[in-house]
Amino acid sequence: MTNFDSQDDFRSWGNVLKESHTVARPVWRDQLKSTILNGRQQGLSLLGAGLRRSYGDSGLNPAGGMIDMAGVDRIIAFDLEKRLLRAEAGISFDTLLKVIVRQGFFLPVTPGTRYVTLGGAVGNDVHGKNHHVNGPIGRWIRRLGLLRSNGEELELSPSENPELFAATIGGLGLTGLITWVELELITVESAMIDAENIPFENVDSFFALAKESEKDFDYTVSWIDCLAKGDALGRGIFSRGNHARAGSRLPDQGNTRFTMPMNLPGLAMNRYSINAFNALYFWNGKRTAGPARIGLHPFFYPLDSIGRWNRLYGRGGMYQYQSVVPPSVQVEATKDMLRAISASGQGSFLAVLKTFGAVKSPGMLSFPKEGTTLALDFPNHGDDTLRLMRRLDAIVLEAGGRLYPAKDGRMSAEMFQQGYPAWQEFARHVDHGFSSHFWQRVSQR
Repeated sequence: MTNFDSQDDFRSWGNVLKESHTVARPVWRDQLKSTILNGRQQGLSLLGAGLRRSYGDSGLNPAGGMIDMAGVDRIIAFDLEKRLLRAEAGISFDTLLKVIVRQGFFLPVTPGTRYVTLGGAVGNDVHGKNHHVNGPIGRWIRRLGLLRSNGEELELSPSENPELFAATIGGLGLTGLITWVELELITVESAMIDAENIPFENVDSFFALAKESEKDFDYTVSWIDCLAKGDALGRGIFSRGNHARAGSRLPDQGNTRFTMPMNLPGLAMNRYSINAFNALYFWNGKRTAGPARIGLHPFFYPLDSIGRWNRLYGRGGMYQYQSVVPPSVQVEATKDMLRAISASGQGSFLAVLKTFGAVKSPGMLSFPKEGTTLALDFPNHGDDTLRLMRRLDAIVLEAGGRLYPAKDGRMSAEMFQQGYPAWQEFARHVDHGFSSHFWQRVSQR
């Protein structure tokens, strides 16, 4: 048994929220059942934790018990012929990549950081640059182990306990503790990407490029200048790529160049510095545009090149706002959001625009759906920032869209419930012994 014997202050990755937790740190899978039962005997609500890259409060459980899964991180089995890898939930994508790429495999779906755990990826049903091809990671989960708060150990799959399986995919760790996951991999011939960067002048140009690229490129995404106005509204750099068909299978050792030693002064992130950065980034993108063969890490994980990059936003931290709106209104809704952001002057130098395909996830609370997703990091300027995000909420709601819980720390219960009509069905599968700050906030009726 591993005891809940330490008090730690956990922060959201956005550094806006800080909460005290009672923490247990198991290192063996066979310790998990007794750890859960011990926490429940102490009267603690529980939540599993990975590498804590959730931006808001879905990974926080204030005054509750946190089960830190980072030490439960071993590969259990690897069937190369069937492309199936079974591993403990605490293993990171960084570790998995070091094992699978040299064997000629890659993750079917990966988010923009390799510092996430397998269990966390399932709990948030992560998506990546290839959603229009592979969908979110939930489509590639073949089986998983789930430990409930009463000590019951279950094996879930699309055919075994299918409803609980669907609730656990994208279920934010609320259906119990994910202990292991069986994931289907994809094959690759090298550790390189044949990539191409293309500057575009406005939102309409983005949608033309996205449509043109979907058939021939597995990976597409774009950076945009969210402070641009007028005819240049939504200008940016479109990136697309495929796995190279030849080259070394030895991946580079990572792209972290330096680590932020401390928080920047809060005044460093203002409309003038962001506007200057965006103009320079767009100019440099035009200067270096064209095809290039690059490594996996710089293509998939550019932000990992700066350790603790969230400190760039200062002590006040930042909010990430990620929405998706359906195809029928995606052009006008995207323009409306960008106009509101530009008019507010509260820009972001990390602004990503991408189209999602029609590939569906088995998860009840899965965020991606067909349409367009816009993700931005806003420096936390208090009421002004919250006011802007409420304006964006109104645009997203009117468009029939929704927000990503893994990135959220402030959406209203109404916003969540309208965006996720299956939330009440999901609520029936929530383990009464598990909770989070996010769930307490958005499940209010």
